[in-house]
Amino acid sequence: MPPIEVIINAGGGSFVEDETEQLLTDQFGEHGVDANIHLAKTGAELESLTRSAIDGDANIIVVGGGDGTINTVAAEVYKADKTLGVLPLGTLNHFSKDLGIPQDVATAIRVIADNHTQNIDLGEVNGRIFINNSSIGLYPRIVRHREVQQERLGRGKWSAALIAALRVFRLNPFFRIGFALNGREFVRKTPFVFIGNNEYEMDFYNIGTRTRLDGGRLSVYFLHHGGRWGVVRLLIRTVFGMLRQTKEFETLDTDEIIISMRKKFIMVAIDGEVSLMETPLTYRILRGVLKVIVPKPENARDNA
Repeated sequence: MPPIEVIINAGGGSFVEDETEQLLTDQFGEHGVDANIHLAKTGAELESLTRSAIDGDANIIVVGGGDGTINTVAAEVYKADKTLGVLPLGTLNHFSKDLGIPQDVATAIRVIADNHTQNIDLGEVNGRIFINNSSIGLYPRIVRHREVQQERLGRGKWSAALIAALRVFRLNPFFRIGFALNGREFVRKTPFVFIGNNEYEMDFYNIGTRTRLDGGRLSVYFLHHGGRWGVVRLLIRTVFGMLRQTKEFETLDTDEIIISMRKKFIMVAIDGEVSLMETPLTYRILRGVLKVIVPKPENARDNA
């Protein structure tokens, strides 16, 4: 079997210069896995290394980094019909946690060495792949304002995010959005739309997690009515685990949805990265298209 290709985001939240690379080399060697380890210091390098890995003989492509990094590699692995391995080297690691992958890098390498695979779903919006979720409205606008605060004014991540949220909230946060799905069409005025690759738990203890990634459905969440205070009430209900009790919060379940609005272009968040996209937005679920290495069932509870 040819060596596996390992692509690491050297700018990731958990990457430590020299230390991480040595750990990977030692652990892969300990498990008898022949691995070519590559460090990407920029987005351009990440894309170049991914293309080279895809074009090579390796059937397994391992990526280490945050969900944005994983998104980039996963999209190419899916197109090439190869197998994805994941190392939790980002800050939040939502995708790896939802897959049940242990958050200790050494143990995650053991999972890759076991090579137990599962086919999971991917989401798609206008041809762009997402592994976790996509959203429009408040979140992408906050991200853009946060980047301005960080890059131009030199503020820290959290203070920049707070200032950005307050500035966006002072503006009119509501959009008039048309939805077309399951043979029906309707319009809502909402501050955000969140589209998940499979169903997200939406309560205080499990907010943002998924119990499965192979259910073959998109989960759509949005707030309607209630004005600005409706947004505040949504946050309060989230904290107290009453999110599904509010009549102002709607959820939809579908395999495809078309979202339209008056704007020709809108900012769209895809796995935490923001892009300007042309409307309408067509979201689809791609069932079972990505083969990914996951813990063996008997080890899943131990790795939680």
